[in-house]
Amino acid sequence: MERPWLRFYDAEVPPSLEYPRLPIYRLLDDSARKFSDRPLTRFFGKQMTYATVKDLSDRLAAAARGLGIRPGDRVALLLPNFPGYLIAYYGLLKAGAVVVPLNPLYTAHELTFHFNDSGAETVVTIPMFAAKVAEVAKKTGVKRVIYSYLADFLPFPLNLVQKFRERPSVKEAARVGSVEMLNMQDLLRSPAPADFRPADPDPDEMAILIYSGGTTGVAKGIMLSHFNVVANAHMVKTWGHLNEEERILAVLPLFHGYGMSVCMNAPVLAGMEIILMPKFSARGMAKTIHKHRPTVTAAVPTILVALSNLPDVDKYDFTSLKAVWVGAAPLTEAIKENFEARTGGRAIEGYGLTEAVTAIMANPYMGKHKVGSIGLPFPDVDAKIVSLDGSRDLPPGEQGEIVLRTPTMMLGYYNRPEETAKAIVDGWLFTGDIGYMDEDGYFYITDRKKDLIIVGGFNVFPREIDELIYKHPKVQEGITVGIPDPYKGERIKVYIVLKEGVTATEEEFKQYFREHLTPYKVPSEIEFRSSLPKSAIGKILRRKLREEEMAKQQNA
Repeated sequence: MERPWLRFYDAEVPPSLEYPRLPIYRLLDDSARKFSDRPLTRFFGKQMTYATVKDLSDRLAAAARGLGIRPGDRVALLLPNFPGYLIAYYGLLKAGAVVVPLNPLYTAHELTFHFNDSGAETVVTIPMFAAKVAEVAKKTGVKRVIYSYLADFLPFPLNLVQKFRERPSVKEAARVGSVEMLNMQDLLRSPAPADFRPADPDPDEMAILIYSGGTTGVAKGIMLSHFNVVANAHMVKTWGHLNEEERILAVLPLFHGYGMSVCMNAPVLAGMEIILMPKFSARGMAKTIHKHRPTVTAAVPTILVALSNLPDVDKYDFTSLKAVWVGAAPLTEAIKENFEARTGGRAIEGYGLTEAVTAIMANPYMGKHKVGSIGLPFPDVDAKIVSLDGSRDLPPGEQGEIVLRTPTMMLGYYNRPEETAKAIVDGWLFTGDIGYMDEDGYFYITDRKKDLIIVGGFNVFPREIDELIYKHPKVQEGITVGIPDPYKGERIKVYIVLKEGVTATEEEFKQYFREHLTPYKVPSEIEFRSSLPKSAIGKILRRKLREEEMAKQQNA
């Protein structure tokens, strides 16, 4: 097929790559041979080398086998960003397990679904969540919990304080559940036997069972093979010009596809140092950038908003950052311009979805960057726009659904063959994202197919209104949602968080929208809030807000 985007690639990026057919853990093992004494992780100032993390992952793999974990067994990771995450992730893959990354802040109800759906019998977590897991284990097939203290990876003397605070939760877990409780540090004490050999899975076998965020409904298990994940790591490394001299700040959670590939697997492949933050805070991130000087980081738009709105952001030095990759939600022009003006950092918008591991498009690292565009397809990724009914391909400039062919395409949805058949048609992945391609091959997203608002028969793309929201000088963040309406089918409601210290009225904003939008696109309701519901990576959840409104209508 015609690929107009290839002529805009950076000179160092080829149109096609060679992807080794290896298990995922080889990303770590091969880099440990090349960069053994270089730091792999930095956690609150404490560094661990590639050789050390590799050795500890071997120890955990050998211990996992001793516990009875066999190839194909599902093991859930319920962990924040810290060195123990990498040890568990690569170590369990070496044992042959299928890793199931989950959000540690999930409620007991949500965990019950994920444990039962995945069939996980082992969970790796931290003491803070151990009691919750032990309670959920009564309703699921979970047999054992491996827990790791964050304190074991902190520099002295914080470890003593933190460990003291965490201990009671382990005792509580032992009381409430009948599962076996195992300390990861105990499992790591003994070196792997001299005859230890990692599992040797077929690269096309499932390695990761990662769940969609559930932003458009019930979460679905997405099956990713070793080859899928390794291929995506090579794509990200090549596109981002990553090498062993770079340092990445990992504030995005590693349990999310975006964090897993862009902040962990690709940097490990490149021999980079990963600066780990277990929890996002704007000030904490600014301080970390100022002190530890990462050269790149990955973010979502709400993170850029939070950094830009720090009252004293000018006192932090962001000059080490060559690039801030932005994805997972649309980056409005106003957010990009405000962030770059306040910090001097360069925001590079990209695009990905968990069904393709993660990033599969981005603006060039060095070359032509189009504001508002999600960029160009990566090497070996084909993309096109089709009509919303899927019946025909559309030319440049026309809006339709973005569909993809990529080596990183998922194996399918776990135990959901009908949904898999709807998503993958004739080798093309239907993304559910509405957008268009320009004459140069740059792609643009106008909205999610499921977020489209139909007002009295007219199509309204929420992103158009979102762009206006962020251009208003009083707005910190906001979002547009379609609400069921008995007369028009749907009506438009906007939720707004104002900047600190400012006030505004609903009528003031309605007048603002009237000045910039055709009448049927003007929101009928404005609601001011102190905060908005967000996903684990900071994506504002339209679905949650829509569900709130529907519940109000049912109870009225």
